[in-house]
Amino acid sequence: MDPPSAVEKGLFVETASVTKDSVDGRSSEVNSSPELVDYRTRYPDVNEAKLMRKIDVRVVPMISILYLLAFLDRVNVSNAVLFNFKQDLKLTGNQFNTGLVVFFIPYVLFEIPSNIFLKQFKPHVWLPLCMLVFGLITVLQGFAQNFGGFVAARFFLGLAEAGFFPGCCYLLSMWYRRGEAQKRYSFFFSSTTLAGGFGGLLASAIGKLDGVRGYHGWRWIFILGTSSLVCGAGPHKLTMDLLCDVHPEGLLTIVVAVIAYFVLPDFPEDAEWLAADEKVFVQARLHEDVGHSRNNDPLTFKNVLTVLKDPKIIFGPLMYLGFIVPAYSNSYFAPTILQTFGHSVIRTQLLSVPPYACTFVFTMIVAAASDYTRHRFIFVVLGGLIALAGYVILLVVHDNTHLQYGALYIVPLGALSAMPVVLCWFETNLGSHHRRAIGTAAQIGFGNIGGIIAAYSFLAKDSPRYIPGYSINVAFVVLAVVSACGYYLTVRYENRKRDRAAAAGVENHLSPEEKEKLGDLNPEYRYYT
Repeated sequence: MDPPSAVEKGLFVETASVTKDSVDGRSSEVNSSPELVDYRTRYPDVNEAKLMRKIDVRVVPMISILYLLAFLDRVNVSNAVLFNFKQDLKLTGNQFNTGLVVFFIPYVLFEIPSNIFLKQFKPHVWLPLCMLVFGLITVLQGFAQNFGGFVAARFFLGLAEAGFFPGCCYLLSMWYRRGEAQKRYSFFFSSTTLAGGFGGLLASAIGKLDGVRGYHGWRWIFILGTSSLVCGAGPHKLTMDLLCDVHPEGLLTIVVAVIAYFVLPDFPEDAEWLAADEKVFVQARLHEDVGHSRNNDPLTFKNVLTVLKDPKIIFGPLMYLGFIVPAYSNSYFAPTILQTFGHSVIRTQLLSVPPYACTFVFTMIVAAASDYTRHRFIFVVLGGLIALAGYVILLVVHDNTHLQYGALYIVPLGALSAMPVVLCWFETNLGSHHRRAIGTAAQIGFGNIGGIIAAYSFLAKDSPRYIPGYSINVAFVVLAVVSACGYYLTVRYENRKRDRAAAAGVENHLSPEEKEKLGDLNPEYRYYT
């Protein structure tokens, strides 16, 4: 471990132990050093509000843009399928669904190893590298000629993207206190919502290139893709030379990846763009909330096993799994479901946009309310109940396309607003770099098994009612709600148990070093509920 700087020595004389009220999340410090409690007084020149705005501008927009591009690359296949994708690749039966599933095999398996690499290479190196690779693979996907090419492209796309989302979540969790994190998580996660909306708009525009240079529209969706989003390039603006000689998405990915290398921040203790007093101020306020991060401790396989042995860890992946099945089902199959209502291809793409716009607004309202009340559980359950209402309509109504379309608003409204709450609640409740890095990757890695389930939920033979698909989604939303109840009861019980021990004057006889290593397992730590 690197020795502390002179400023840090003056600040972290002792380890602060944090207690959280299990009801409203208000914090109080137990056995805290005077230096830590008084850090705002010790650094009067640091304007906390201005500092947080500075961090917001540097951290949140960049990772949100990166994830927007990543998710577009991942799900634009749902729009491509409307433009002769299956016919050109001669896909039969469930081969399209199999291609979707292949993506998740490396994506699930390499989540935890990727977060280990993230700590070794630093976020500003690892995340742009991942982005560069998956952008190039997306372009190559546009030149697939058969089922084998499609499967190969999806496999390597999953491998390249495996570390991206958990890495971004992990990085985000290391910059913000729990009481202020939800709005940032939700804005970042809403990149997927925006990607769904932009994907439909872009596909409707790029799809008009159908037949240009002998390529069907689906190939242009992969080749051009996100470049049109950034450059404003629609079919009317693209010259034939540009279409024939340049693949803007590949160029865009390279440019954004290079920019990210120089702009994307690492962890607070490594931030060269913060002044010395600002850096320590940020570390102190995080220390006040969850204790010392112990960023410089090596992350080993033994650490991974130790974290995964904690019974509480299972609830995070189960909550995420329950919501990710409807999230991926909606991303992959909403255009297909809409087309069963009798709309044209272009109109179908355009009708897929408004639900995402409404979901984005609702998600940010939920996030603000969650941070304001300092509660998470109730908003997870609320999202689950809203999604269930949408699926009930889709299950029982088959002769009213207006009501069915309304249900396609309700489903993402519930599922996509609850997902960032699940992520933030679980991940920020984990103390120390080790537990967050491993817990985040475990939650997202295991949860993304839901992508495999979603890919086989809506089969062509079940069209147009898709009763099995909707039923599967209902079951997993119920799983998410039940898991949220289990996690809530577990952490609430743990908080009360620790409160009783503290009230009885039970001594834990742990040294400051041992408390730091324990993270949220420290008896003086209190979980958010």
